[in-house]
Amino acid sequence: MAASVFGRRAQLGAIGLTAFALTAMASGMALAQTPDRAAIQVQVAKRHDTAVKALQDWIALPSIAAEDRNANQGAEYMAKLAREAGFQKVEIVDTGGKPGVFATLDAGAPTTVGVYYMYDVKQFDPAEWSSPPLEARIVDKPGLGKAIVGRGAANQKGPEMAFLTALHAIRDAKQKMPVNLVLVAEGEEEIGSPNIAKLVLRPDVQAALKKSIGVFMPMGLQDPDGAVTVNLGAKGVVELELVADGNAWGRGPSKDVHSSLKAMVDSPAWRLVKALDTLVSEDGNTITVDGFPKPTPLTATERAQIAKSVAARDEATARKSLGVPHWIDDLSWEKANERLVSQPTINIEGLVGGYTGPGGKTILPYRAVAKIDMRLVPPMTRDGAVEALKAHLKKRGYGDIAVNVSGGYDPTTTDADSKLIQAQINVLRRNNIEPLLWPRLAGSYPGFVFTQPPLSLPSGHFGLGHGGGAHAPDEFYLIQSTNPKVQGFDGAVMSYVDYLYELGATGGSSAAAK
Repeated sequence: MAASVFGRRAQLGAIGLTAFALTAMASGMALAQTPDRAAIQVQVAKRHDTAVKALQDWIALPSIAAEDRNANQGAEYMAKLAREAGFQKVEIVDTGGKPGVFATLDAGAPTTVGVYYMYDVKQFDPAEWSSPPLEARIVDKPGLGKAIVGRGAANQKGPEMAFLTALHAIRDAKQKMPVNLVLVAEGEEEIGSPNIAKLVLRPDVQAALKKSIGVFMPMGLQDPDGAVTVNLGAKGVVELELVADGNAWGRGPSKDVHSSLKAMVDSPAWRLVKALDTLVSEDGNTITVDGFPKPTPLTATERAQIAKSVAARDEATARKSLGVPHWIDDLSWEKANERLVSQPTINIEGLVGGYTGPGGKTILPYRAVAKIDMRLVPPMTRDGAVEALKAHLKKRGYGDIAVNVSGGYDPTTTDADSKLIQAQINVLRRNNIEPLLWPRLAGSYPGFVFTQPPLSLPSGHFGLGHGGGAHAPDEFYLIQSTNPKVQGFDGAVMSYVDYLYELGATGGSSAAAK
């Protein structure tokens, strides 16, 4: 789902992979349980061109759930990639919506790790791009290096291909896989994962995941400024439409009519605007929905994590990248970030109604739609938020306005002491970098299905490399870095190699993973 600059593209600081290994050896701390890292790195370099071409081919096949585009083909391609990477059991799963993929790789290891993938991408308008969004051209990015530009490059096919390449490289180097893997991949993340539970909680999938110490999602998390962030949760999300319709209302027109008739005919469009106005405060920044749960206050630990993190990040750079001159209420950098982590939101993604083309077309539309997303924080739930919204509209006299939910899920939280997160911290600390812990992403992913019962597993994100433009034109993923603080594709691949061996060194099962 959508994420701010502080969201799913959270900063992960600079780690030079070669320097990383040298630092580890110099300090007497060999990379955890890696039999022959150099041999693996040789295979990564050998596979570079093949892997980049495979990424370009994957980008050329867009699976767009919102447009019902290539859902089956996307699942089949995902299954093919998993088989080629060494997963012995690969199955396309019928979820009742877009299909998912379930795969297992049994390495005979004592530790099992879950991996979450999404193979769907957001919609795109080619006219807004500097190069065709499905061609995945490699272009120069000033200050970064050479990058692939294409829909899905950063979110999430680039990082996912880097992880798969790590599996190829370990096998090609004739090294033992340090962990068993359980892969779940869905094709509906970009519409709010409406059927993720049907995939993950199917009895055999659930049983496989229960053996794991946690579930992680590959991501390109490095930012050019060098900050290093480990994320401990994410906001939940609900995507929906509010629809005002003259037929349902029983007032206004039942079809578009001439605008001169507004003098004697009610307007569904204005009705929608008035209803929307009841959902938030006058400035639009505070939710005023009756019965909407109050957010859990930040703990002292969370405030300290935020303070430490924002001190390492540049406010002016953040404002410039967003094109934002001021934060809400002219808050300070630290207070704005506290609000980012702790507060729910109701956002208008778009307003659609009547005529929106060139020039004027004097009509009174019979129907108007607001596309809405709600971001949720504990103790809020998807179902609770939707019910509160419906009850609020009914109470305020807007019960005729339809609430059409397309997807969504609860927020998620993972303990910093879990093996999944500690392995990330250990990998980073071996380069003498103290990671910054971030309480909750402002963006969303369906981690709730892993962190909540019946699985109750840690869930997070990991991966070096850099990308940008998720959900926007000119989305990109860095392939060859000229920035010494950021890894290119091969460095990202090696970060997954190191993480897998670090996870393998943790030992134990899910019972000890919390």
